[in-house]
Amino acid sequence: MRSVAANLRTLLIAFILAVSVWISAVTAANPDEVRPPITVPLELIGEDPSLIMISTPPSVIEVTLRAPRSIWEQLTAQENTVRAILDLSGLSAGEHTVDIQIQVSLRPTQIVLTNPTSVTVKLEPLATKTLPLDLSLSGQPAIGYQAGDTILDPTEVIVSGPETLVKQASRARILVNLGGIRESIDQAVTVEILDEKNAPLDGITVNPETAHVNIPISQQGGFRDVAVKVVVQGQQAAGYRLENISVFPPVITVFASDPDLVNALPGVVETQPLDLQDAKENISTRLALTLPPEITIVGSQTVQVQVDISPIQTSLTLLDQPITVIGLPEGFFAQISPLTVDVILSGPLPVLDALTPQDVTITIDVSGLDVGTHQLTPKVEVLVGNVLVESILPGTIEVVLSIPVIPTATPKP
Repeated sequence: MRSVAANLRTLLIAFILAVSVWISAVTAANPDEVRPPITVPLELIGEDPSLIMISTPPSVIEVTLRAPRSIWEQLTAQENTVRAILDLSGLSAGEHTVDIQIQVSLRPTQIVLTNPTSVTVKLEPLATKTLPLDLSLSGQPAIGYQAGDTILDPTEVIVSGPETLVKQASRARILVNLGGIRESIDQAVTVEILDEKNAPLDGITVNPETAHVNIPISQQGGFRDVAVKVVVQGQQAAGYRLENISVFPPVITVFASDPDLVNALPGVVETQPLDLQDAKENISTRLALTLPPEITIVGSQTVQVQVDISPIQTSLTLLDQPITVIGLPEGFFAQISPLTVDVILSGPLPVLDALTPQDVTITIDVSGLDVGTHQLTPKVEVLVGNVLVESILPGTIEVVLSIPVIPTATPKP
């Protein structure tokens, strides 16, 4: 028995020494390493749908790990091996400090440090409220225009969010600026939520986020918009070209106490003559307009005219070019004013010398337009290459669309 006990003790010591040598060998071949912190996205779970978080937890946290070198290779090669979880299960409204749970799918690993280790969250009950939608208008339409009855859809919105914020919500409104407009408004506008002091509230969800607004804009009797045509006389100096003639505003509003007087206008008003004789540089000037004495201009009595002239290239002005109306719906009649336009072209001199009126077409597209008066921009197409359209005078054409009334024959007895 003594011999067996002595041998057993020897065997045990030998086994312990063998295990120690094996552990030392394994550790030397695959040592533990602590590497720089890794960034892990913070996941939220267990949120109560009747509560809403008003605090902002960090989106990521830093985790420092100790692991063998072979494990580190897998940690860096695979995704989602380390997870950071913030569990909100069972939390009620109020302020809570919640520990962050770190889960590592690979073993063996040791969590050395987590930054931060916990997060303070503030939870509030989720509240909703229905508010009527107000329309706030600012500015006035252009002189001679008036706004009609507004159509707003929807007329109320639902706001939701933290209870403390929802209680502060007192108004829902949309803002529309009418300043200087001439066309009807038909668009979607973002809804604003305001508190009792009319200050905007953030952090609240609005349903719907936009409202559709329709405001018809019409012209008053005695007022009319007409295009401005710059009357040009003379030619620029030889070797120079006329690049562009622009006028601002391109459309003016005129008024007469007798609406028939403005309705009788041709849809275009001419300026006093602009002398370009032997001009070699740009011209910027103001010109008066030619109108009957019974008709007045609303606003400034002159228009700003800008003439761009540059050397080397040459230009050609085609006067009184006819306009073709395209896209006219069946059964409609179109009346345009003026019937012709002046077109300023530029390009190589030989090409312009050989240009004929048949090589230039001017069209007005009325596709999709309804009955009424429209101010449209003509389109010029040149059938010869290397020729540019520099300017069209006037820049806009008045088009009146109507449906002719066919008289009904009276039967004879």
